[in-house]
Amino acid sequence: MIQAIIDKHFFNLLIFTLVFGILLYDAIGFDYTDEICALFLFILFSIYLFSTKGWDFNKAFLTTIGIFLFYFCYSLYIGSNTKTAILSDMLIQIKPYLAFFCVYSMMPRLNESQKRILKSLCLVLWFPLLCIGLAGAVNIKLLTLLMGHPTYFAAAVICVSFCYLYCSDFRTIDKVVFIALLSIGLISGRSKFYGFFALATIIMFYFSATKQFKLNAKNITIILLTLVAVIFVAREKIYFYFYQTVTEQVDRDMIARYVLYATAPQILIDYFPFGSGFASYGTFSSGVYYSDIYAKYGIDGVWGMSRDHYNFIADTYYPSLAQFGVVGILLFMTFWLYLLLKAVRFHKIHANMKCLSLVIMIIGFFLIESTTDSTFTTHRGFFVLMLLGLILSDMKYGQMEQSLPASKQVTHENTSNQ
Repeated sequence: MIQAIIDKHFFNLLIFTLVFGILLYDAIGFDYTDEICALFLFILFSIYLFSTKGWDFNKAFLTTIGIFLFYFCYSLYIGSNTKTAILSDMLIQIKPYLAFFCVYSMMPRLNESQKRILKSLCLVLWFPLLCIGLAGAVNIKLLTLLMGHPTYFAAAVICVSFCYLYCSDFRTIDKVVFIALLSIGLISGRSKFYGFFALATIIMFYFSATKQFKLNAKNITIILLTLVAVIFVAREKIYFYFYQTVTEQVDRDMIARYVLYATAPQILIDYFPFGSGFASYGTFSSGVYYSDIYAKYGIDGVWGMSRDHYNFIADTYYPSLAQFGVVGILLFMTFWLYLLLKAVRFHKIHANMKCLSLVIMIIGFFLIESTTDSTFTTHRGFFVLMLLGLILSDMKYGQMEQSLPASKQVTHENTSNQ
């Protein structure tokens, strides 16, 4: 009974987040759509939690909450910023993890009817994106006018494409359609998207065709060639960061990213091993509640990083990990490794190449995006991590069905150790 309610309302929330939290986010001009979606997701999770015997709580989820509470106390102890700033940044940083773990713990399932509806909706939503993309190809200013930024357009295309593939039967035609849907994102002109598109294409037409993936010499070679392909198509961005910025042959709007990357290693050394704390470096809150660390390292005069003009302080993600130190970086890497290994383990028990391919693509998406955008902690990251939680819960459900006798009814209880 409770699970049916969760399944129904999660489906509604997923569509609402896709439409209003991704496609219409900038058009609406309301910056708290993802916070509202996060609140409803947490309410849904609370209903699930209180309905289970013994309050089943995923151990990895508890560990994540514990880590954030530790960094919260640590930040207060070292005085990384004001209490309001620290709390604000903690809520922003924990939001993507809550999106994943809440969905993964609830194990919602979309029935065939809901998948057909979502699949059809994705196709309907794709056509306006196509028109916007074509308009942007004629004049890039039109793309910015309609979507706010080319990055938002690319993210919307990726989210719609992911949802379509998830709801498909994963036949060859579905893979072709997925790549076709994804291809209009190339109009955005983002080097990151070119890299992701290369990654997605190779996964779709090579790895997804492998019935049982093995880490042998052949596949290692393919993986290395994939990395080379991704780097090749994103070479302009790499060239920009490692040459153009250093030689000052670049627009000043882009300088902040380079400075953030260049300063992060020194912060890691000076604040070893736990970093400079919440709201101190490279995040939205460190700009709104201006962090003293920028003046300390002499970078408060950089364009886009000053007290009065901090628009580019949160323009990337990886440098902000300096807030959490070497330990935080290792924990961040552990999170993605945890997800990948879990997906591989589920796949070995109950083969589901569609879900495994999606997990790998989503991980690749975030690893690429985080180089020059804080997507992970934004509304875009929130939706994709919700979807990732849904995908992995599907894989977990398949494992449970495989391990239980056919005569037994699969339940959603006692899954906290999965």
